[in-house]
Amino acid sequence: MAPTQDALYAGLDLELSWSERDLPERVRTRHVHRLHPYLGKFIPQLVEVLLGRYFRPGQHVLDPFAGSGTTLVQSLETGLDATGVDVAAFNCLLMQVKTRTYNPFVLEQDLRAAHARAGETSSERPSAFVRRWYAPQAVRELLGFRALLEEYEHADVLRVVLTRAARSARRTTHFDLDFPRDPQLEPYWCHKHRRECRPVETAAHFLRRYTLDTLNRLKDFARVRARGHAATVLHGDVRELPLGAFDGVLTSPPYPGLIDYHEQHRYAYELLGLDDRRELELGAAAAGTSRAALAAYSDGIVAALLNAKECLPRNAPVVIVVNDRRDLYPEILERAGLQLEERLRRHVNRRTGRRAGEFFEDVLIAR
Repeated sequence: MAPTQDALYAGLDLELSWSERDLPERVRTRHVHRLHPYLGKFIPQLVEVLLGRYFRPGQHVLDPFAGSGTTLVQSLETGLDATGVDVAAFNCLLMQVKTRTYNPFVLEQDLRAAHARAGETSSERPSAFVRRWYAPQAVRELLGFRALLEEYEHADVLRVVLTRAARSARRTTHFDLDFPRDPQLEPYWCHKHRRECRPVETAAHFLRRYTLDTLNRLKDFARVRARGHAATVLHGDVRELPLGAFDGVLTSPPYPGLIDYHEQHRYAYELLGLDDRRELELGAAAAGTSRAALAAYSDGIVAALLNAKECLPRNAPVVIVVNDRRDLYPEILERAGLQLEERLRRHVNRRTGRRAGEFFEDVLIAR
């Protein structure tokens, strides 16, 4: 018999683990943390606790695998500076939009003007990928919105709105937005809504909804972020990129053989023409989990940590959140010249999408 949730949590550090009832999704995805759904991100409450434990206000935090920018956002909210590195162009766009400082009047003017024009169409011919995954009217509306972007100062914000709408407007089942395999062209029984649903035919309603939602979330974050602190986003391979000087590292590296982040956001790369560097992605699902793939993954993480270590003072904290079920990280840390000080275990709160069973992560504290 599986343990009850109360029994499961009795042996865990409650500062690092939460139940669904204590930390519902609307709290986990507060303000800019939900500008765009992102698989594999760690929750902001965990980052907040770890920043409080291992860093002091005013310090500069490095996240070498920054993903959707959770470390950067929480650093700004906590009163620290932060730098995030990622090889995926879409991740960098998302981080920049989340962490930029805006003129609230110009931002609102731009987004409300774009909201009023959502639904305008374009006859531009789309790529084969876009034709396959979107209904004809949705294609015309997405391309029409894209045609407006350069008319506005906050074009990058509207790019995120466009990609979020594109994610929702795909011809897939409502309950499988994370891992759609083939376009859904016929009505289907929807496990999410518990009724028969039809594939999405238009995108304009998503564009309107997300334009205003994005505006509100950016305004909400502006109210809580600490003054006088900034985030820097670096697009490149952290194994080789010149970095700078930092007071410590807080990161959640990709897990081996689990998610292809470039493919996960393929619609963004197709619609925005982003630089696709998937061949540099560490631990991509396409590489699998063979012995050779795990060795290549370990080599890549070691190289990233060695480069990051050169930017840190002696005894600086290196905090890594990872599901190390293959026990790769003790050797990785040793090869990177880092001393493992503590290994904490935490239960992972349910994330976006459907997940069966229990899931655990390790929080590794090294110096």
